[in-house]
Amino acid sequence: MAVRPIRLFGDPVLRAPAAPVEHIDDGVRALIRDLVDSVEPPGRAGVAAPQIGVGVRAFSYNIDGRIGYVINPRLVEVSGEPERIGEGCLSVPGLWHEVSRYPRARVVGIDLDGDEVILEGEGLLAQALQHETDHLDGMLYLDRLEQADRRLAMKQIRESDWF
Repeated sequence: MAVRPIRLFGDPVLRAPAAPVEHIDDGVRALIRDLVDSVEPPGRAGVAAPQIGVGVRAFSYNIDGRIGYVINPRLVEVSGEPERIGEGCLSVPGLWHEVSRYPRARVVGIDLDGDEVILEGEGLLAQALQHETDHLDGMLYLDRLEQADRRLAMKQIRESDWF
């Protein structure tokens, strides 16, 4: 349907926990099409519904050429020793900071038919699963930064041309 504009840091929709999808209807189908369209541009690994202004639990992903979505995802497992890894966010453009993430993750949700979806992986997929479920809980990766990194990130945001 459409590549939707990404909401930026400071928009309240990014800080509110997203509501579960109760019924699959034409509105949800249109949202999923927009999420998939919105994650396709180069450089995008994931887009959560709140990032396009919709406060429901759904996200799309684009990892290693594999594009998909999940509705009502729950992060059910993370494993391995957390590692500091470079991360950015479409809602905080131009910033890149190290954040602690688990190297493996599993998300369980549903698809548009109501069938169970299990997404699990390592590396970038694990990072994206954690990042996108954080969005659905009203968190940004900035919230996971160490104190000194967070101060620097907030300074960079204040000095940015988009804030």
